[in-house]
Amino acid sequence: MKNILVTGASGQLGSEIKELSLNYEGFNFFFEDSKGLDITNAAFVDDYIEKNKINGVINCAGYTAVDKAEEDSENAEKVNVFGVENLVNSIKSRGGKLIHISTDYVFNGESFLPYKEEDNIAPLGVYGNTKRRGEKIVESSSIEALIIRTSWVYSAYGNNFVKTMMRLGKEKESLNVVYDQIGTPTYARDLAKVCLQLITLDRKIDRDSKIYHFSNEGITSWYDFAKAIMEFSNLPCVINPIESKEYKTLAKRPHYSVLNKQNIKNDFTIEVPYWRDSLKECIMKIKQEEVI
Repeated sequence: MKNILVTGASGQLGSEIKELSLNYEGFNFFFEDSKGLDITNAAFVDDYIEKNKINGVINCAGYTAVDKAEEDSENAEKVNVFGVENLVNSIKSRGGKLIHISTDYVFNGESFLPYKEEDNIAPLGVYGNTKRRGEKIVESSSIEALIIRTSWVYSAYGNNFVKTMMRLGKEKESLNVVYDQIGTPTYARDLAKVCLQLITLDRKIDRDSKIYHFSNEGITSWYDFAKAIMEFSNLPCVINPIESKEYKTLAKRPHYSVLNKQNIKNDFTIEVPYWRDSLKECIMKIKQEEVI
């Protein structure tokens, strides 16, 4: 039996993995959030992984408050850099495997073609910078590891754009949403399936790079994303398109962050769902479970 640790277990991705893990017989999963396992404490991580004989880690933990990170770089660094280093060092001592989640924010958004794994890295802010530093630690390690960059994650769990739009759509007649930031929404459940497939894989990955890209298929803007949320939720709220300069944020966002997923599709025979299909599925689940 393999013992697999999932960090950040109370977040969107961790919660989806927890639900889907019931389908994986022969694997023993340990789900921990920051209260149960502080990944920034090296000694604690070592003790936890050794005591529980962990030989696989899916690292969903991360400091993901993009704007807050601009004023709280120290804590962003602790989690996204040093926390990753602690997990790498601990799993190395047991000869284990790591799946590490990263972000499209490592790119500056100046491309007009979907980003490939080897494309130039140029984070625009603290969040993207710390996530890239975490990537480099995993890349330079000798452990068996894969880094999955993803984008615009949402779920029936936690706080996210979809649930916020659904809530505001019931309260307001209209909302302003930026139309000049282009990317692809990712249903955390689809990403969770990929993470579980890769961590339970019984063969080693024969590839020079440890990095893969994954999001749902298709391209959209936040404006069109919001329009689709209202459509599938049957809400009459009107979505008005605005430019990014009209919606001030502490952190600068990449204007284009579509990810090229050809490598992960080829290497693992993964079929990637279209973003609108996955969004419809998620909204149906939210409505059924009344988790808003």
